[in-house]
Amino acid sequence: MIEYENLQLSNQKFFHAYKEKFNQFLESGWFVLGENVATFEKEFATFCQTRHCVGVASGLDALVLTIAAFKFPQGSEIIVPSNTYIATILSILRNGLKPILVEPDIKTYTINPSKIEEKITQKTRAILVVHLYGKACDMVAIGSIAQKYDLKIIEDAAQAHGAMYKNQKVGSFGIGCFSFYPTKNLGALGDAGAITTDDDNFAKNLKSLRNYGSATKYYNDEIGFNSRLDEIQAGFLSVKLKALEDITQHKRDLAKVYLEVLDDRFIKPVVDEDYFDVYHIFNIRYQKRDKLREYLLAHQIKTEVHYPIPPHKQKAMQGILRGEYPLSDEIHETTLSLPLSYYHTKENIKEVCHCINAFKDI
Repeated sequence: MIEYENLQLSNQKFFHAYKEKFNQFLESGWFVLGENVATFEKEFATFCQTRHCVGVASGLDALVLTIAAFKFPQGSEIIVPSNTYIATILSILRNGLKPILVEPDIKTYTINPSKIEEKITQKTRAILVVHLYGKACDMVAIGSIAQKYDLKIIEDAAQAHGAMYKNQKVGSFGIGCFSFYPTKNLGALGDAGAITTDDDNFAKNLKSLRNYGSATKYYNDEIGFNSRLDEIQAGFLSVKLKALEDITQHKRDLAKVYLEVLDDRFIKPVVDEDYFDVYHIFNIRYQKRDKLREYLLAHQIKTEVHYPIPPHKQKAMQGILRGEYPLSDEIHETTLSLPLSYYHTKENIKEVCHCINAFKDI
């Protein structure tokens, strides 16, 4: 069986260092917002080429707190791609604001800059881009639009640690929001997240917001949250961050096998020299996706679908997200995520390729 993911195997290389880090954490007696969090925040800010990193409890919280920190007027609108994961939409709604969906580029699956301006109104306050599957958005075009209309840029970089556009890291174009969910390229051993920024005051405000709106113990200056990066998870993340470039290169090497060996009848991710892709997910598209997935499972190969239902068709979004989004529908109906983990080998990927190439959809 070639599994889609096996977190025990993916993390096996780090077990010894994790155990050492846990013992240090246990013996320190300091379990919340301690040295591990401060160290990781400094390390990850450096990695992302930003001045600041603020650790929070999850990727969703990173988005929620970022939007809250901007203090947009109620009823404000935020541009967001129509084919994102539901968390991106939830962060806007949780702040009492209105998500305005924009269709993606069908080739890259990221928000299509040419479709953004037609959705901008007097209520628009920000563009929330999503670097989906590990590919950065076209940040030059998006940055130009944001500057023209005086809009903030928020980056959902939950799937894109280390991804670049024109040699600039995601998370450094605007306010970067990261998830360290265990399956991510930089995954913790539980929920964790972070926000990156070059703005000193914004970072200071975020540190207050994540801690009950308090910069000084027992003095609460604003209505805040309890969303602090866990001290032990920060320690584990520091361990894994040291190996992130190796993890990324390994996944890029495996992706190259898919790109070279898979038949062209399966729509593969586009490759462009302006983009440095980190392949959190390697997806293909195929019209008879479900039959292909069943076939692969019968041949002992597990896959995933990211994601089977677009946000505008989710039960929770009925009456909230209106309109038709045919490109988003097409992606969700045809996308299939293939095995591409840190523990997989090139031989594993070649086996998957040969099995897929032998598939007959008659």
